[in-house]
Amino acid sequence: MKLLGEILIATNLLKEEDLTEALNDQQASGERLGKILFKKGLLAEKDLTKALSEQLKIPLADFDKLKGDNQALQHLPAALAVKYQAFPLHYGNQTLEIALADPLNILAVDEISEATGLNVLTAIAGEQEIAAYIEKYYGFRELETEFTYKTAGERIPAEKPWEIAESSVDENQLIRLVNTIIRQGVSLGASDIHIEPLTNRVRIRYRVDGILRGVMELGLEYLPPLISRIKIMAGMDITEKRLPRDGRMSLKIKDRFVNLRLSISPTVLGEKLVARILEQVESLIALEKLGFSPKNLQQYKRLLKNTEGMILVVGPTGSGKSATLYSSLHYLNSADLNIMTIEDPVEYVLTGVNQINVSSKPELSFATGLRSILRQDPDVIMVGEIRDQETAGVAIRAAITGHLVFSTLHTADASSAITRLLDMGSEPYLVASATKAVVAQRLVRRICPHCQESYGPEKFSEEAIFIAEMGYPLGQAVRGKGCSHCDYTGYKGRIAISEILPVNNDIRQGILQRMSRSELKTIALASGMLTLQEDGIEKAFRGLTTIKEVMRVAYSNDL
Repeated sequence: MKLLGEILIATNLLKEEDLTEALNDQQASGERLGKILFKKGLLAEKDLTKALSEQLKIPLADFDKLKGDNQALQHLPAALAVKYQAFPLHYGNQTLEIALADPLNILAVDEISEATGLNVLTAIAGEQEIAAYIEKYYGFRELETEFTYKTAGERIPAEKPWEIAESSVDENQLIRLVNTIIRQGVSLGASDIHIEPLTNRVRIRYRVDGILRGVMELGLEYLPPLISRIKIMAGMDITEKRLPRDGRMSLKIKDRFVNLRLSISPTVLGEKLVARILEQVESLIALEKLGFSPKNLQQYKRLLKNTEGMILVVGPTGSGKSATLYSSLHYLNSADLNIMTIEDPVEYVLTGVNQINVSSKPELSFATGLRSILRQDPDVIMVGEIRDQETAGVAIRAAITGHLVFSTLHTADASSAITRLLDMGSEPYLVASATKAVVAQRLVRRICPHCQESYGPEKFSEEAIFIAEMGYPLGQAVRGKGCSHCDYTGYKGRIAISEILPVNNDIRQGILQRMSRSELKTIALASGMLTLQEDGIEKAFRGLTTIKEVMRVAYSNDL
């Protein structure tokens, strides 16, 4: 059998002097050579695993065997998985295949075989990779066995759901449940955590890449103590259960600081909680990471050079408007600018930016707060949302009196934002003078880079018809097959598709003439604007997303 060091040097993964240093450390500590190399940063875990696989003649773990194979997970208890850092890959014919970082650990293999009553086959994987899969797939399994369905089949009276008596749940058990729910949500990259009562159980779901996924169900009697525990963590009143309540809390999870924005609403079956996960803004701030096409990115950066005027970012809830606004402010942030915002609520705290929370009281609305900001000598202003005529009027006047103003509207596309301002009662000459550009956007799921494949859409499929409607030739497209890296969805992460409507002289004349949305859009297209659908299709042909995703978030009947 070849020595590990020989394999690493032969494959140019390690220098001889580094090997000599690691061997000296091994003599002193007695640790395995591979572990020393990894700890010293001389070798990536995947390279070490491949070398060990070649040395030991043991196959690499194929985590894609998990697809549809829930039996494997059921046959290996969580306690043993954690104890030996073992992960089940496949079950069949009384045999359990497991991934181990140390497949020569006979004690682990024997104990797992004895505990399960199965033959055990081993494959090799990195410690960090195995730990990540254990965290992902075993996070709830042990808890689900503790929080059993004591209320199965029992219906809670709809008229008084808040009178459900809290069960005598062990406090440590409850803390562990809440921590696991939050930790798993962060680990899976969820944007929201939903805890909601059904007729005979509590359902916990995560919104990952814009899609809700069910992850756990509990007995209904656990709802009150679960919600109360989260309220306590957020410093909220646990006695109030009949009115909607909002809260906020900050946590540190695995060296990551996250903020949770809580919304609790009373339903006929009990309180429902939604927690929006807001990570540190550093992960959102680069304009280049938002997904703008090269053309749109260049155009948007030119718009940010304006020292006055209004830039609107529009789209439905969850379309990434806040990320674009925060990225824009970060791009502009400098010591010689006074940047102020008024938001409902402040989602991310930006160093060097003065941020104000809108109050539920009329004394601090968007409009009144914006008037106050104008007396603070601002250069750049961000208004979280234009909701009414008063706010629109103050924002427009700020934009034409020497301030660069950012804000959002809930409209379907860029040209609709112009007509919405006019419908709110804003004068056409003010809208035409103030508005510099409108950016419309949506978020589509990215194709998983680990399992993407090319394919040709069938001639009369919905995809083919959509592509033809948009005036593109039918060619090769890309999709994700589904693998262990993306939970077999074919998607991993999200990217923005966008359209930018700059208010040029032609658009300005159209506004003054109160042209319709479709007429303004026609002018913008003639000026070279790329629509949401076109930007999405071009990203699909570049292998970033799929045609189906573009259709899901941006299909329009007026194509």
